[in-house]
Amino acid sequence: MFSPSVKRFISRTIPSAAQRHYASTSASTGGAAFQVFNRDVKRRQKDRAAMQVEESRTVDYLKDVVAGRVADRLLDIKREFGAVVDLGSGCGHIVKHVDSDMMQKLIMCDMSVEVERKVVDEEHLPFEEDSIEAVVSSLSLNWVNDLPGALIQIRRALKPDGVFIGAMFGGDTLFELRTSLQLAEVERESGISPRVSPMTDSSDVSRLLSRAGFTLTTVDVDEIQVNYPSAFELMQDLRSMGEKLHGNPDGTIPATFQVIYMIGWKPSATTPLPKKRGSANVSMKDVLEN
Repeated sequence: MFSPSVKRFISRTIPSAAQRHYASTSASTGGAAFQVFNRDVKRRQKDRAAMQVEESRTVDYLKDVVAGRVADRLLDIKREFGAVVDLGSGCGHIVKHVDSDMMQKLIMCDMSVEVERKVVDEEHLPFEEDSIEAVVSSLSLNWVNDLPGALIQIRRALKPDGVFIGAMFGGDTLFELRTSLQLAEVERESGISPRVSPMTDSSDVSRLLSRAGFTLTTVDVDEIQVNYPSAFELMQDLRSMGEKLHGNPDGTIPATFQVIYMIGWKPSATTPLPKKRGSANVSMKDVLEN
């Protein structure tokens, strides 16, 4: 059987396809979303991490990198914003990468730590309709049960021609760990039961943005690989059992984080309309050749 640390890690089971469909359609049907994630437990986890200041800050590197790339995308928009909402701000990763030339005020919202900062659950936004110029969110929406509903709330809160820029983990995140768990379970249980938190992929995100009412949507994917000199307790256990498939020659263990970046605009009377398919008068072949 699995060691105690492995059992602790694989305690959550991915819902069935029917359950995932129910969760994704609840926003439009008005029904209650299937609870993939226990938000009270997630809040307690964030509270505990916030209290362990020294330990929490040593693992900020990944969130800081992603937050910097989210801020870069906001900077690419040649506009000086008034108030910008940082949804799921944590200890303040995005604020490290912005200045007064980009915005007049950054409202940091998190369900755990209060800063004017606001204590806000990403599933229940308190903002009035058409009240915010921009919303950014870095690695926070992964734990939302009703992602379509959250995106709809963000779009409603934005002013016309307001922008949402977000980043969340994609479906290929920690594929090394996932395959190791599968191999371990095949050997010991003669079968596979997916037991890690469900994640979405880029094609799903694109459809969800459009469905939530955003226009001029952009989705791109990045991968960040971290080589751990000392593995997590779980990964250490797997390697000790001889079931760790992925490893580097120097003994370090790679962990790949796939990050999906998304941009969507709230429609307005001045929003440019996308060109119709096939309306281009310059071929991509000619552009590449030049």
